[in-house]
Amino acid sequence: MSWPHQQLSRRRALAAATGLAAGAALPFAGASRAAAVPAPGPAGAAAGEFTNPVIWQDFADIDVIRVGDTYYASASTMHYSPGAPVLRSYDLVHWEIAGHSVPVLDFGAKYDLNGGRGYVRGIWASSLAYRPGNRTFYWLGQIDFARTYVYTAPAAEGPWNRLTTIGTPYYDAGLLVDTDDTLYVAYGNTTISVAQLSPDGRTQVRAQQVFTAPASVGTLEGSRFYKIGGRYYIFLTRPANGQYVLKSSGGPFGPYTLRQVLLDLRGPVPGGGVPHQGGLVQTQGGAWYYLAFVDAYPGGRVPVLAPVTWTADGWPVVQLVNGAWGTSYPSPVVPAPPRQVTPMTGADTFDGTSLKPRWEWNHNPDPAKWSVGNGLTLRTATVTDDLYGARNTLTHRIQGPTSTATVQLDHSAMRDGDRAGLALLRDSSAWIGLKREGGSTRIVMVGGLTMDGNWNTTGTGRELASAAVAGGRVWLRASADIRPGAARPGTFSYSTDGTTFTRLGPDFSLGNDWRFFMGYRFALFNHATQALGGSVRVMRFELSTP
Repeated sequence: MSWPHQQLSRRRALAAATGLAAGAALPFAGASRAAAVPAPGPAGAAAGEFTNPVIWQDFADIDVIRVGDTYYASASTMHYSPGAPVLRSYDLVHWEIAGHSVPVLDFGAKYDLNGGRGYVRGIWASSLAYRPGNRTFYWLGQIDFARTYVYTAPAAEGPWNRLTTIGTPYYDAGLLVDTDDTLYVAYGNTTISVAQLSPDGRTQVRAQQVFTAPASVGTLEGSRFYKIGGRYYIFLTRPANGQYVLKSSGGPFGPYTLRQVLLDLRGPVPGGGVPHQGGLVQTQGGAWYYLAFVDAYPGGRVPVLAPVTWTADGWPVVQLVNGAWGTSYPSPVVPAPPRQVTPMTGADTFDGTSLKPRWEWNHNPDPAKWSVGNGLTLRTATVTDDLYGARNTLTHRIQGPTSTATVQLDHSAMRDGDRAGLALLRDSSAWIGLKREGGSTRIVMVGGLTMDGNWNTTGTGRELASAAVAGGRVWLRASADIRPGAARPGTFSYSTDGTTFTRLGPDFSLGNDWRFFMGYRFALFNHATQALGGSVRVMRFELSTP
């Protein structure tokens, strides 16, 4: 996928050392039941309405399904680990993170930041499906244009385990569980193919090209595969400004007919792009919705929702408001939720024995160098002056349109040469944190961390401001404006009592270039520049909005 009005496929983007990401497919789930009063929409929506984006965090290349009364979605995560988050909702409007389909990116040493880097590789457009015949969730995605991986789980939150590896790389795959439980995959870039998998889902038994996009349309990718009303549909994106659909009445291998669903449609997020590359899902009451995403850098790509109707001859039509994807719509009519979903904002004190699913590492972590329980302990895992090459940097999505992350940090166990703190992390980054040197510790604001288009480090950062700090505990704060359409400011501050915060350093400009694909994230880090052995303890992290 590409930034609006730039017809650059993800395959070509990667060849040009830029990378990319996309989506997946869903099994048709039809059982209807009596509907209850709709759940209230997000803040700002009128009663009985929801507002877009339904999630103002970075979740791209969405696949969405319904299993019973529960909706699930998957998204791209590229070099972040664990990968392929599974989102859960009971009303298509309020979502929580249930888990991850790919527990570790064990696809080569570069995903460990060991002799290489996996930036803008890893989990691209992938597929989430549920197979009623064996009551199993499936995730399917290709890695590095080399092969396809399939993971399964008895429940969306896991545990997820690898089922198989298939030699064909199903690019931008959409997985369909047919009504007879047969597994099919739609995939490809411009040339679209369909594969049939073996009954156990471990091997390919047939593959056939089914469609080639005409030159007048250009690139098509991001397959989602459906069987609806006895017909087969492959939902395709034209990156990053259109959505098309193929329809077949003759079976999963076609022949298929193409129709445009939307093109250059005005989106619901001011400054953002055209809604595209998502999935279709049907409610229990029979209504249809399209969950797409909008390019909304510097924050990333954010999910938006719209109702869909069908023509008499079986083509989907997105319902518009004044010729655009609506800023608000009536809430889906669904049964009352069994519980409230877990907010994606709020505080985390790192209790329990594992990280909550809101967290993802920058590449795979060294498991021996971190722990939770009475806070998050980060032991230095890498000796480097380059944050982009340091292992065990823990990231959290930024909540839009503006939000603030506040960290309570015990730095008493740092060692000389150590660097620890809170970053605004992307291919151009800045951070506030602590430098331990000569037996003393200073609090600093550092900017100028940069990468080139091949994701090699071109700047390791320079100190822009500093202050003396006493004691072994400090509060660090980063605020980010991720409204799309322009570069936006990020600011840093600190406190010695958790109440009064002092601004440190100049504004940091959060760039809105699309080529890194993932949006800015808050990041917790601790790395050595001299020798391993030091550690910090994050006692509390809080993500708040105004």
